[in-house]
Amino acid sequence: MTLIVEVESLTKRFGKVSAVDDVSFALEAGGIHGLLGRNGAGKTTVMQLLTGQDFATSGAVRVFGESPVENASVLGRVCFIKESQAYPDSFKGKHVLKSAPWFFPNWDQAFADKLVADFKAPLDRPMKKLSRGQRSAIGVIVGLASRAELTYFDEPYAGLDAVARHRFYDHLLTDYSVHPRTVVLSTHLIDEASDLLQRVLVIDEGKLVIDADADELRASATTLAGKTADVEAFVAGREVLDRSRLGGLASVTVAGLSDADRGAAASAGLELSAVSLQELIVRRTGGTDESERNVA
Repeated sequence: MTLIVEVESLTKRFGKVSAVDDVSFALEAGGIHGLLGRNGAGKTTVMQLLTGQDFATSGAVRVFGESPVENASVLGRVCFIKESQAYPDSFKGKHVLKSAPWFFPNWDQAFADKLVADFKAPLDRPMKKLSRGQRSAIGVIVGLASRAELTYFDEPYAGLDAVARHRFYDHLLTDYSVHPRTVVLSTHLIDEASDLLQRVLVIDEGKLVIDADADELRASATTLAGKTADVEAFVAGREVLDRSRLGGLASVTVAGLSDADRGAAASAGLELSAVSLQELIVRRTGGTDESERNVA
């Protein structure tokens, strides 16, 4: 097992506010990983610390076994694409793409040209005059065509419309299958990206609340529906993530059901359904109240 990113007890405070609070995790080389959470949860701060763009209050970060801070040997193997990327006032899209090979030794110009055509990216207009979506298109082109060993995408595709975002996901998955590397996607559009992810890290109020294999996480919760008395009898003593009621019917999401438990629930006349990654993360980060919600 080769660890490409190692984070130990990482904390970043701004005054009395802890943007990142005692976070620890590690990522193996290879794979598409999700750094997920609500806006303002601390995702961007984590990425800035991982790329040496900010200093930690305490804790340690190692990328390729070394600190990334002012470390050219590390940063030369990393691409960090963020929505708020700043450019010189005179820069146009063509200047961004012309300068990219200076920083990324694995740059693929032919792939970049294909992406420019697919995203209809304007190259002859100043970056500061482009729309949010057009700037996002330039960003994802650089991130994909860089083919950096470690690539961070900090929601740069959020400015794209739904069609363009899915085009980005398709290009990422297709190119990754041919040119494997380590990709970290930071996003709050969890359902859109969920099928890409192999590992999921969830940040909530600066704390790491989930660090799990994506498939295992998807299988960790089940929604049961049926007559209220039957549902409540079955879930008694179990970890309940969400509960709702409509008349004499109830729907409860529970964690930790085994195959035998699912069989027993079905035999009891309950309907079972999978929980989406987004639903699960919302419920585990306090998006809904665990107490009973009466719909009618």
